[in-house]
Amino acid sequence: MSSAPVQGAQVVSRIASLLRIVGRTPVGSPLVELVRESGLTRPTVHRLLSSLAAEGLLDQDRQSGNWVLGPEILLMGSVASARFPLEDIARPSLRRLAEETGESAFFSIRRGAETVCLLREEGSFPVRSFVLHEGVRFPLGVASAGTAIMAFLPAAEQEELLADWDAHAGAFAAAHTAPLVRENLAKTRQAGYSVNPGLVLEGSWGMGAAVFDQRGRPAWALSLTGIEPRFKGERQEMLGRLLMEEAHRISTLLQRR
Repeated sequence: MSSAPVQGAQVVSRIASLLRIVGRTPVGSPLVELVRESGLTRPTVHRLLSSLAAEGLLDQDRQSGNWVLGPEILLMGSVASARFPLEDIARPSLRRLAEETGESAFFSIRRGAETVCLLREEGSFPVRSFVLHEGVRFPLGVASAGTAIMAFLPAAEQEELLADWDAHAGAFAAAHTAPLVRENLAKTRQAGYSVNPGLVLEGSWGMGAAVFDQRGRPAWALSLTGIEPRFKGERQEMLGRLLMEEAHRISTLLQRR
């Protein structure tokens, strides 16, 4: 790609991409990772990062050298949270799920063709899965939250994603093959909740249930993650029931607002 200065919508798209990559984890990302994942040249990435840092949107950690989200992002998030009161609405459900199951509970949002983890509540069971945490993004149809949401999208939207599945799923396509995803989507629609049998990380299972907006569209998802033995047989049915109960509770609260 050219390292010449860019203008207009293209530079906005590039900045948004860098912010999303940096925001995946609290520890941020090194320059080499930002260059690789953005597909931009090193000079272009460095120039954009420096400009974002000058505006307070990014910082560079002095010890690790990683680029991390800056204080202006925190201020913007604080203002945005007043418009999207998801913490107040979803946190009680996450706490109930974590307390009743002992597993870690999560609340994710759909953003275009991805899901983004927004909230987490740790369970009491001492052995945990660390696949999911705040800021982690997965393609729709990958992991339990993405499967739960995609399963209840209109058929045309599902087929659009499945038509170019390998490109959509990216690094997850090998384990999440199109036929297997179709099977999981059908099972999710039938059961009301999704099951991810260690497809993201072997031995780490997840289950999810979609949360619906005022138009009846799946816009968020609750999920539980943990080790494989705790997601089998009758316990799986119990976890699915709890997920659907809390997902329905959140859907009702959101629709009232």
